Amino acid sequence: MQLGLIGYYSDFVVYPLVIAVLAVAGLIEAGEDNAPGWIVTVVACLVLWTLTEYVLHRFVLHHIPYIKDLHDRHHIEERSSVGTPTWLSLGVHALVAFFPVWMVSGFAAASAVSCGLMLGYLWYISIHHMIHHWHPTHPSYLYTLKRRHALHHHADETINFGVTSAFWDRVFGTARL
Repeated sequence: MQLGLIGYYSDFVVYPLVIAVLAVAGLIEAGEDNAPGWIVTVVACLVLWTLTEYVLHRFVLHHIPYIKDLHDRHHIEERSSVGTPTWLSLGVHALVAFFPVWMVSGFAAASAVSCGLMLGYLWYISIHHMIHHWHPTHPSYLYTLKRRHALHHHADETINFGVTSAFWDRVFGTARL
């Protein structure tokens, strides 16, 4: 969706605040004895985000009709403020991850899962913004990601679906340099 500047940049404010509140509340709920397990869950879900990012980009953004049209627009106007509104991404996250985990495993587990996935999402939107708007130096991590993403945008949209990492592209045979 085409977003205004406030809508486009709101993720960069809202997500850190939500993550911080959930982390504090979740760690308090988990207690000192369970804090290490809570942190391991956050890290595991951060890693899980990289697979989620790959799957969403490859199968949702490039194949679901209305969403594909929006994503195709991003491929054409890559510097425009096209994105997912914060209220929608947070709502989907709450319905798909936070509330189901809370119902099954409790608030501490739900907060850990949510913090990990939302940290991954924040990492993704940050990297995605930087590779489209910044000019990283060669040969940095960001430069490598920018080059991979540019190949996806301008040479072959069936490759390089991972924005923050090439790991899943290598696993599934869609990586190109």
